Amino acid sequence: MTTTGETDKTTEARMPEAVITDEMVASMKARAGVNLRIDHSVNNEEATRIAVIKFAGGIGDVNTLWTDAEQARASDYRAPVAPPSFVIGCFSGIQFGWPGLGAFHNATQAKFHAPVYWGDKITATCRYDGFTGPRPSNFAGRMVTDHFVNSYRNQHDELVAEIDWQVVNFERGSAKSRSKEAAGDKARPELVLPHPWTEDEIVEVEQQVLAEKPRGTEPRYWEDVEVGEALQTLTKGPIGLTDEVAFIAGGGTPIPRLKAHAAALVDYSAHPAWSFRDPVMGSSEPIYAVHYNKAAANAMGVAFQYDVGFQRQCWQIQLLTHWTGDNGWVRSCDSQYRGFVYLSDVVTLGGEVTGKSVTEDGEHVIEVSTFARNQRGANVMPGSATIALPTRDGAASPVARRVKSA
Repeated sequence: MTTTGETDKTTEARMPEAVITDEMVASMKARAGVNLRIDHSVNNEEATRIAVIKFAGGIGDVNTLWTDAEQARASDYRAPVAPPSFVIGCFSGIQFGWPGLGAFHNATQAKFHAPVYWGDKITATCRYDGFTGPRPSNFAGRMVTDHFVNSYRNQHDELVAEIDWQVVNFERGSAKSRSKEAAGDKARPELVLPHPWTEDEIVEVEQQVLAEKPRGTEPRYWEDVEVGEALQTLTKGPIGLTDEVAFIAGGGTPIPRLKAHAAALVDYSAHPAWSFRDPVMGSSEPIYAVHYNKAAANAMGVAFQYDVGFQRQCWQIQLLTHWTGDNGWVRSCDSQYRGFVYLSDVVTLGGEVTGKSVTEDGEHVIEVSTFARNQRGANVMPGSATIALPTRDGAASPVARRVKSA
């Protein structure tokens, strides 16, 4: 706020704005199928003990399988191991193309093939598979959806994970105008930001968080699981600034990798679309600051700071590994990011078993649907997953099947 009679516009962050043109469309079509340069957005290359511990802490995962070397050695992994989502902390995404448009990560499909052990070195690649659109949007004037494929290989050139992900790009100026209209819309009194929690409500949420324990060493056998069975919940929030900082510091990859002072200005001078001028501090800030800087979020056309798409994906994976136990394996999972998770929100994740089967190679799997509901009742991340579980017949567990050497 100003105290000199200046208008509110002096405290508005401004980002480059553009509309989708035929030239943009032709340029992006020509890039389809290209393996992108991602050096500036690779956040980690090695699963050191500290890197794994920081990542687990940064996503709020209290499963000691990832942090207790002796527990991991006694498990079917036979050695200290990282959570499946650790690859997201090595590389998640990249700013690419469509200059002057706003962008939201809106969906992810992940496949996990092999464990990542402490000491493994991970090499990531990212391929641009083109886009769909342009098409009209209720949120902005027009939008396009980009499609990317990430691959992660260890030092033995083994494929440990693949992640397909999509990004919606939109005409930012139109979105800002509609966001301002929505902010004055008296028909949405339920959207008060930050959310006005009472102390009793916060205590109740925190008690729920502390009560949600990972299954751990007790096997969850395929024979014992019933279709329609509910997954144990996982609660996040009220989400604060430190939660976002911890995600970044723990390896949740900012795009591009965060830098300071001259190191940042050199990048911003070469890539003006990567940054904006903070109207209060006068500093150059990364576009990624929408997740912790209100002025940045407003400039993107959003009312308040909001979470990171891949951060939400890590929560879904944590929900699954908590429920599955140390002997099970998350084969794949997918999710759609619907609506924003604002700072101050509480999100409860859960799901239900929807099917059981045996694969062609004899692995016993279950299918689950998942959700992530905020305190307003909106499902902000519907998804699904396929999980391999151990059986009571004494056969090797899904984890043991994937362990070649340790």
